[in-house]
Amino acid sequence: MTIDSSVVQSNFLKARPWHDTSLSATDRADVLIAEMTLEEKTSQLVGLWVGADDGGGDVAPYQSDMSQDTPVFAEVIVDGLGQLTRPFGTVPVDPSAGAQSLARAQRQIMAANRFGIPAQVHEECLAGFSAWGATAYPVPLSWGASFNPELVGRIAGQIGRSLRSVGVHQGLAPVLDVVRDYRWGRVEETIGEDPYLVGTVGAAYVQGLESAGIVATLKHFAGYSGSRAARNHAPVAAGPREMADVYYPPFEMALRHGGARSVMNSYAEVDGVPAAADPQLLTELLRGTWGFDGVVVADYFAIAFLRTLQRVAGTESEAAARALAAGIDVELPSVAAYGKPLNDAVRSGAVSEELVNRALRRVLVQKIDLGLLDADYQPEVPDQVELDTTDSQALALELAREAVVLVANDGVLPLRPEARLAVVGPLADDAYGMLGCYSFPAHVGVKHPERGLGLEIGTVLEGLRGQHRGEIAFAKGCDVKAAGRSGFAAATDAAAGADVALVVLGDQAGLFGRGTSGEGCDAADLRLPGEQQALLEAILATGTPVVLLLLSGRPYALGSVAQKCAAVVQTFFPGQRGGQAIAEVLTGAINPSGHLPVSIPNSPHVQPGTYLAPPLGMRNGVSNLDPTALFPFGHGLSYGELSWGHVTTGNQQWQIGESTALTMELSNNSARRVADVVQVYLHDPVAQVTRPDIRLIAYQRVDLEPGESATVNFTLHSDLTSFAGLKLHQLVEPGELELRISRSSTDVHAVVRRTLVGREQIVGADRKLMATSHVHVRSASLAGEQR
Repeated sequence: MTIDSSVVQSNFLKARPWHDTSLSATDRADVLIAEMTLEEKTSQLVGLWVGADDGGGDVAPYQSDMSQDTPVFAEVIVDGLGQLTRPFGTVPVDPSAGAQSLARAQRQIMAANRFGIPAQVHEECLAGFSAWGATAYPVPLSWGASFNPELVGRIAGQIGRSLRSVGVHQGLAPVLDVVRDYRWGRVEETIGEDPYLVGTVGAAYVQGLESAGIVATLKHFAGYSGSRAARNHAPVAAGPREMADVYYPPFEMALRHGGARSVMNSYAEVDGVPAAADPQLLTELLRGTWGFDGVVVADYFAIAFLRTLQRVAGTESEAAARALAAGIDVELPSVAAYGKPLNDAVRSGAVSEELVNRALRRVLVQKIDLGLLDADYQPEVPDQVELDTTDSQALALELAREAVVLVANDGVLPLRPEARLAVVGPLADDAYGMLGCYSFPAHVGVKHPERGLGLEIGTVLEGLRGQHRGEIAFAKGCDVKAAGRSGFAAATDAAAGADVALVVLGDQAGLFGRGTSGEGCDAADLRLPGEQQALLEAILATGTPVVLLLLSGRPYALGSVAQKCAAVVQTFFPGQRGGQAIAEVLTGAINPSGHLPVSIPNSPHVQPGTYLAPPLGMRNGVSNLDPTALFPFGHGLSYGELSWGHVTTGNQQWQIGESTALTMELSNNSARRVADVVQVYLHDPVAQVTRPDIRLIAYQRVDLEPGESATVNFTLHSDLTSFAGLKLHQLVEPGELELRISRSSTDVHAVVRRTLVGREQIVGADRKLMATSHVHVRSASLAGEQR
């Protein structure tokens, strides 16, 4: 007998219509929801923290303080499982074996539940895929220092492909928190202190990750970085206007221009309301106003924290009810609230099952979009996985080079080829000094020293030995954090016998107090940690010219020492190829082109706000404390400068609802390649509420070879001038403005005056969020040729 395969397929789809790809994702989800029990529904709303087996065997649940009572894997998956948490980011696992282990776990999950639904798998990818043996890229603060969204997008695409290669579907990045206080431990995870820089670079990262088929997760929504005294998880006192003008815009940009499909709540409580229990934030604003239709996931244990730390819920059921009503769809990384407590709350009538269905529909639609509910889905098991490739290393090196900021230089840099060099400091020969707290070796690998780094990570000393021809002496001098000056004598002896002393200071990334930078590693003030300031002063006292090199996760106050140094170079955890990149910059093989994404403070005790300050937040005559930065946001030097030429200003009148244009001429008259960043700042002299004196509204990185010139064109829509007015509407107000074309937030090349004309206009979620710009490059020999 001949069997008609089309009839078999048709009957199968009738029996399991959620597999029918001719239906919309929402319709497929709805027919599945109608078939599910309550337990099957809530099982899709939870995650489980597991670690892949290094031999490719079964998953092994990871137990943390908050998940000690988590049931065993086989019991949890009986009704299905929403997400698997960090199978590669829990212990060092060979990537190929880990992929086999993950595929095996997926098959178990599919076999255990009636509908054959696999889990969605997520991993951290803040500075690269946080897995053993994966390329360690520079941290996000270095992304900001590059002022190069295009490069960051390419890196994100490469990271996304690495994630996909082992069966991961979702990446927990980027962090879009805007720096408000440099003492906060998680400054290293941010892109900078300006919302426009954070949003444009963050959106590029999202685009790259999503282009590889990975669900990008925006975090931490919203206000997390504004904690009082910069203490992790501390309350936030920001008002609705600051939230609207500083904290929200990067998320809007990453959603509209990046296409992010997931958002993670902040741990913050803003004005007494924890984000995890805030329907105005997670539903009214995010979904109602902005139109987000993706999945909101809980930051780890945030729902449980509603009961244990923030005390706005008395039981796990109450915590689940508040979070679900607010708009959190998936509890990570446990079943503490959305498991039995939520089921009990639904059965008692305390929580409507429609709220469960609302969250479940979003979860299932995303799984359908990922292909996880297709009839032919099977977990892939790659034969061989390589997470640290030639291409990924090349990208890591390119970003590390572009993120090195030459802050000050009296001519000692680049180093003379034959100069005798003393390399001094606790981070000079420390591979961990290249890594942020979410790089796998620093985040997880430190607990497993027997496995090694899993990567080749060159140090500054090693980089210089490969780049510099002159004699090099080395002395550690002191530790990053611990007390003790017994190494000072060797360090000063080395410096005294050298032509130049390179003093390498900064941070050791860690978690919850184990480091000087990183999550839970907040600073009491902005002095260099430990004995490092004293070591620097001892080296300066030798009289040898000092180049201060900082490898850090935050800026430190340098007002007492910067002018004594012959040069200052700032880097922010530049990743596994950072040692090479730094050495290339110091020796002149690469021309420095980074710009500060955060200001460098003058005093460690006068806690400065960021450069986004209204007049009374700046230096003035009514306070004896001066918060002025030592080196401003956007500052960065080079070994040769571009010539900044004429600015074409156009019509002074700027019609509200329309755009204005600026054109800038640049040329490279030097003998080497030079890169610079043209920055456009808005100054609003009079507004109905106090405004930052200046704020960034456009920028363009320009790279020119010797003899080349360029025209940079900016198109600025009037929406870019909008702000939250007296009634908290986002509005464009008529009046006089200044557009300052600048090398940094304080180094102004030209001032262009504009008059916004027309009626005051309220703008909504569809307003223009970004300027547009393009560069027309002309070579010296072929005038008008565009590169």
